Amino acid sequence: MRTESMRRGVGRLLRATGLRRDDSTVEPPAAPAAADASRSLPAGFFVNPIAEGADPYVIRAESGYLWSQTDGDRGIAIARSDRLTSLGERRTVWRAPDQGPYSRQVWAPELHRLDGRWYIYFAASDRNNAGHRAYVLAADSDDPLGEYTLHGPMETGDTVGAPEWAIDMTVLEHRDRRYAIWSGWPDRRTEVQHLYIAPMSSPTTLGATRIVLSRPTDYEWERVGVRREGLNEAPQVLEHARRTFLLFSCSSALLPSYKLGLLELIGDDPLEPGAWHKHPEPLFTGTEETFGVGHGSCLTSPDGSQWWLAYHAKINRRTNFKRVLHVQPMSWTADGMPVLGRPVTAGTPLRLPAGTPLRSTAAAAAWDLRTDPRGEFDYFGQQQFVQWSSDGLHLGRAPDAPINAFRAGEKVVARDRDHADVRVSATVRIISGDRAAGVLLRVTGPAVGVNAQRGYFAGWQPRGRLVLARTDGSAVELLSTLDTAGLDAGEQTLVAQARGAALSVHVAAAPDQRLEAHDDDYARGSVGLRVVGVTHALFSHLEVLPL
Repeated sequence: MRTESMRRGVGRLLRATGLRRDDSTVEPPAAPAAADASRSLPAGFFVNPIAEGADPYVIRAESGYLWSQTDGDRGIAIARSDRLTSLGERRTVWRAPDQGPYSRQVWAPELHRLDGRWYIYFAASDRNNAGHRAYVLAADSDDPLGEYTLHGPMETGDTVGAPEWAIDMTVLEHRDRRYAIWSGWPDRRTEVQHLYIAPMSSPTTLGATRIVLSRPTDYEWERVGVRREGLNEAPQVLEHARRTFLLFSCSSALLPSYKLGLLELIGDDPLEPGAWHKHPEPLFTGTEETFGVGHGSCLTSPDGSQWWLAYHAKINRRTNFKRVLHVQPMSWTADGMPVLGRPVTAGTPLRLPAGTPLRSTAAAAAWDLRTDPRGEFDYFGQQQFVQWSSDGLHLGRAPDAPINAFRAGEKVVARDRDHADVRVSATVRIISGDRAAGVLLRVTGPAVGVNAQRGYFAGWQPRGRLVLARTDGSAVELLSTLDTAGLDAGEQTLVAQARGAALSVHVAAAPDQRLEAHDDDYARGSVGLRVVGVTHALFSHLEVLPL
């Protein structure tokens, strides 16, 4: 019989491994400030991390990019964007049922276009990790953000009709044949992840039983921490200069030691294990600042002239699944080998991928946030803490059962906006929390992180305080505060203004109670909305007026 202390110990273990919800509000560490962080980031640059998430799979499509993401481990979302440095419009296309063999732990979805139809490969379980199996969704229309029909589980075992543990399924198309590649256990008792391959008879069916492609026993760097268990997972096909590679991840996604290795197809038949060569050194490893790096996708810039790597990194060194998404340039050797370099430190300015559309405007605009204009904004924060609904935009709204959650000063920033002298008004109601919510002005370099933006913040606290602050991408400096009189904590319209070095903020209901400050460091940028700490705020309207 389990004692109460034993049950608590099991719970702690499950939370540590990410297999039980974690209610922690641990914030990601601040990115080191760039040398020029006291000035607006010039046009044509961005910083990482571009979004929260893990296991990034991104493809070129429809003159832009499509990202696949898990939705709180209970569903699958597809995001559509015209640029690689923004996820753009994100929609949940499938939700897991409340109970059953694929009701929990929805991991690593991948969107593929096969035979003129969209398919999403993913893994899911019945709450127990040992129940993970591979499934596939087939699109009901030609819209990748539309409805899907479930198929599976895939026959990923050694015998027909007996699927084994499987995650991270991807598709290889080689010489007019199609293959599924995934990470699996050799049996239900041996929790060592191998890479397997099998031919596909259709996009939803395997044509034969599995064959071992790679075992995690060749090199010390494939193993998990100091233990002897090995792990190969997250296979990703990479083709270039008539060479076929397979990126894979190893060590553990829970640990800072997660990294990328490389297999290369050197034979004619992908089903022959001897046709694959594992390179003896890891291809991509973490640094002191950017660690737990893995599950990489490689693809080209909008104009096709550059290659870029999308991957996830951990937000802290604790044993957990809290991760964010990075993108950075990669290159090739003269004979066609991929060169990924070192992970770029968060907050470091990088030039936008070549061909990224730059359509900056300073025109007046107004948004009714109750109509879901998410396609015009970029969100920076944990995906479970944002909700576009019929009553407006909820920032910081905690889910009922958060998965790998963390708070990060959740914010939305208007895309393709560039304002100097500007007035911004927003209607806001703080639902919970005692920290501020409000507007961003002249913001550049937004990223996931509490103070991960350059620019100004004008906020309202529920106890009737106005706040003006500046952030440089890593730290916040309070410019001024003002305690108002006679204003309740209900819905208010906040009005913020920047004209030259003069900054001000007031509540529309009390224009005479105005907070003012002066700062001339950030001359121009976009506008947006954000919350501070564990605040949950509802925004219903946003308006921007150039001065």
